[in-house]
Amino acid sequence: MTNTPNQQPGKPQPSRRDFIRASSLLMAGGLGIGQSAHARGTDLIRVGLIGCGSRGSAAAIQLLNTTSGPVHLVALADVFPDRLQSAYRQIRSQHADKLDLPPARRFVGLDAYQRLLQTDVDLVILATPPGFRPQQFRAAVAAGKHVFLEKPVAVDVPGVRCVLSASAEAQRQNLAVAVGLQRRHELAYRETIAQLQSGRIGELIALRVYWNGSGVETRPRRANQSELEYQLRNWYYFTWLSGDHIVEQHVQNLDVANWLLQEAPTEVNAQGGREVRKRRGDDGRDYGQIFDHFFCEYTYPSGAHVFSQSRHIRNCWNRVSEHVDGTRGSADITGGKIYDRAGAMVWRTKATRAGHQQEQHDLLADLRGGRIPNEGQYGAQSTLTAILGRLAAYSGQRIRWDEALASNISLANPDVLTSLADPAPTLPDQHGDYEIAIPGITATL
Repeated sequence: MTNTPNQQPGKPQPSRRDFIRASSLLMAGGLGIGQSAHARGTDLIRVGLIGCGSRGSAAAIQLLNTTSGPVHLVALADVFPDRLQSAYRQIRSQHADKLDLPPARRFVGLDAYQRLLQTDVDLVILATPPGFRPQQFRAAVAAGKHVFLEKPVAVDVPGVRCVLSASAEAQRQNLAVAVGLQRRHELAYRETIAQLQSGRIGELIALRVYWNGSGVETRPRRANQSELEYQLRNWYYFTWLSGDHIVEQHVQNLDVANWLLQEAPTEVNAQGGREVRKRRGDDGRDYGQIFDHFFCEYTYPSGAHVFSQSRHIRNCWNRVSEHVDGTRGSADITGGKIYDRAGAMVWRTKATRAGHQQEQHDLLADLRGGRIPNEGQYGAQSTLTAILGRLAAYSGQRIRWDEALASNISLANPDVLTSLADPAPTLPDQHGDYEIAIPGITATL
């Protein structure tokens, strides 16, 4: 682990109060009326996609599905030409009439995002592995682009601070920042959260949030791959790229907890490890560094507790959901159901789902209406909540929010990566194995 190159030694870091204050200012600014979506004098919004994997392709399709006005996809960027071509074919199969993608605007390589940002796109989708997200977000704002930023927004604390700083700069420039925490846009979630925040079940005491599933596929090493290319293609299993699955996936559920409670945790204690992702010959090495299970207990300023489970183990009890208990009842937030203390259902949402599509409808409707949303603050806050859990589980220590927020430990510096021949930020040992956190031994702050 290395210190972030742009971090000044000895410079005071923001406290939890500073973080929340900055977030509040951003939120207030995001509700105001700003400039129009673009200055081209046309209703057409030109979009560039940076990161042509499955999520990036889906986000582009959903954005092209919007009906508030004309939108064209005019530029693509990815490290790998095969992935870019696959995304192009997939998007073209659904929206051929909304593509304006000559070969000159299809960029490949580690610097592809920089070349895309030099074009005249109005809005960029950032869907590369999360380890690159702060770097690319900062560059997009500097280039004067509106941004749809996939979750999580970072994988380490310096990255979170970078995103918060870039979000503030986006506000100053009247640039929209949307974050892919789509539950906040899903109407069923919004209606349920409103009921709970209005006091429907009394004082909120405890939440239970889950992302328990079978995991995601590995991408085994190919002949003649460099170490960096292998890790980029198998990115989910390297902490510097994904943040571990508690950050990459479970951030969605933790964001619901923060949203409902309208605050961030003060501390967390956690445990986790690799029960089944143990090395079994060469195949086991494709599991990289990440854990396969986490359990966290977050404590909030209000006294509420959030109990968090995230697990990637097959043939186990699986659930992806959020639940809350209050002094006068309980709720299945995901299901949109509220119960009284006797367990009888007293309310159920009839609102629609499809949050991934709704977030794109909302973004373009805002831009066309002259509203400039800024979701960077809660995206950074919820990402840091997930990172806090990982830091506590990796170390086995109770960790406070302020302690984590002051951390200068960076998992990688993507700015130095210019070629697939460059050394990867984490390297295997002489046996081909990667360093894995050991609770009680590994230091994370």
